[in-house]
Amino acid sequence: MADTDNSGRPEPGSGGSADGRPKRPRESGGGILMGRPFGVPVYVAPSWFVVAALITWVFGGQLERVLPELGGARYLVSLFFAVAFYASVLVHELAHTVAALRFKLPVRRIQLQFFGGVSEIEKESETPGREFVLAFVGPLLSLVLSGMFYLGLFAVEPGTVPAVLLAGLMISNLIVAIFNLLPGLPLDGGRMLRAVVWKISGKPMTGTVAAAWTGRALAIAVLVGMPLLSYAGGYGAEEGFGGVDSITDALLAAILAAIIWTGAGNSLRMARLRERLPELSARALTRRAVPVSADTPLSEGLRRANEAGARALVVVDGQGEAVAVVREAAIAGVPEHRRPWVAVSTLAQDITEGMRVWAELAGEELLEHLRATPASEYLVVEESGRIYGVLSAGDVERAFVAAMAKPAP
Repeated sequence: MADTDNSGRPEPGSGGSADGRPKRPRESGGGILMGRPFGVPVYVAPSWFVVAALITWVFGGQLERVLPELGGARYLVSLFFAVAFYASVLVHELAHTVAALRFKLPVRRIQLQFFGGVSEIEKESETPGREFVLAFVGPLLSLVLSGMFYLGLFAVEPGTVPAVLLAGLMISNLIVAIFNLLPGLPLDGGRMLRAVVWKISGKPMTGTVAAAWTGRALAIAVLVGMPLLSYAGGYGAEEGFGGVDSITDALLAAILAAIIWTGAGNSLRMARLRERLPELSARALTRRAVPVSADTPLSEGLRRANEAGARALVVVDGQGEAVAVVREAAIAGVPEHRRPWVAVSTLAQDITEGMRVWAELAGEELLEHLRATPASEYLVVEESGRIYGVLSAGDVERAFVAAMAKPAP
C-alpha cells in the first residue's frame, strides 16, 4: 500500500553545480516517467503492470457475478478500475509531496509500484508535529476520496457499471486509508506513532525504535492473521486451508508481511545511520596537505609532505592560490625511480568550484556536497579561503561504511 519513505540517503555520485553547493541529481531507473507534478517526477515501476493485470483479472471475476451481461468487456472495465485505483494512490502520494514541499523538504520522486506507491522524501522532518502532519495527510486524502466516491453512488443508477466502479473505488480507498493508519513503520501510521513517541520522549531515535518494532509485530500479525480472518470469513470454509483461495490469501499475507518487516528494519538502520552521520566531518577526515608549484618533481613534493607529516599535495599558482589537487591513485601509479622526472602537475586534477569543501561541513550536508560534484579528492578550505587540506572520497566512503556496519537496535 501507499506510504512515505525518508530512507533516501545521500551518496557521492552525480551532477554538479556552478557554486559548489549540492543540487538534486537527475533521477533515472525508477520506471516509466509519467510527469512532474509540483516539479517532482512520477514513475510507474514495471511491477505495477503485474499488479494491474492481477487487479484486472480479480475484479473481472467479480464483475462476472455482478454484471454477467458485460461478457468479455468486463476486463476492459476492470482495467479502467485498476488505473483509477492507482490514480487515487497517486493522489495519496501527492498529499505527502505537497506537505513535504510546504515544509521545505525536498522530494526525490514518487513511484507507483507493486503494493501502491512511495514518496521518496530526502530529509527528515525537523519537528514531531511536522512529522505527524506529513504522515497523516496521505491517509486523510484517501478517506476523502473514499467519501467522494460514496457520494457519487447517489448520482448513478444501482447495478450499473458506474455504480460498481464507484463502489469498488470507495472500498479500495477506504482499505488504503485504514491499512496505512496501522501503527507500524514503514506505514504512515508508523510515522505518526514515531512522531507521538518523539514528542513525548524528546528523542526522534526513540520514536523510530518504538514504531519500527511495532511494525515488525504488525508484520507477524499480518502473516498469521490474514489467512485466519479469510478462513473465518468463509473463504475457505468448504475447501479448508488447502483450497486455492486459502493459498492465495497466505501468499498475499506473506508478501505484505515481508514488505512491512523489511521496511521496519530499513527504517531502524537508516535512523541509526542518521544518528551517526555527524561523525562524518570534513575537518576530521581531511588529510593534511603541502602546497607545491606545478613544476615541482613528484619526488620532491613527496619529500616535503613526509617532512611536514602530510599525506596530500596541492598545486598552487604564483600567488599561492590552489589550482589543482594531486591524485593519490596517480601517485601510486608512478614507479619510484621515475618520480624525480615527473612534475606534480601531470598527476593533478584541476580544482572546480564544486571541488572546494568547507572544513565545517559534516553529516548529510557533507555527503550532499560530495554527491553533487563527484571526484576522487577535494580541496578543504576554511571560511577565510585558507587551505586546510585534502579530503579523499575513499576516506569518506570507508567512514560511511564503518558507520553503517555498526549494529542497529
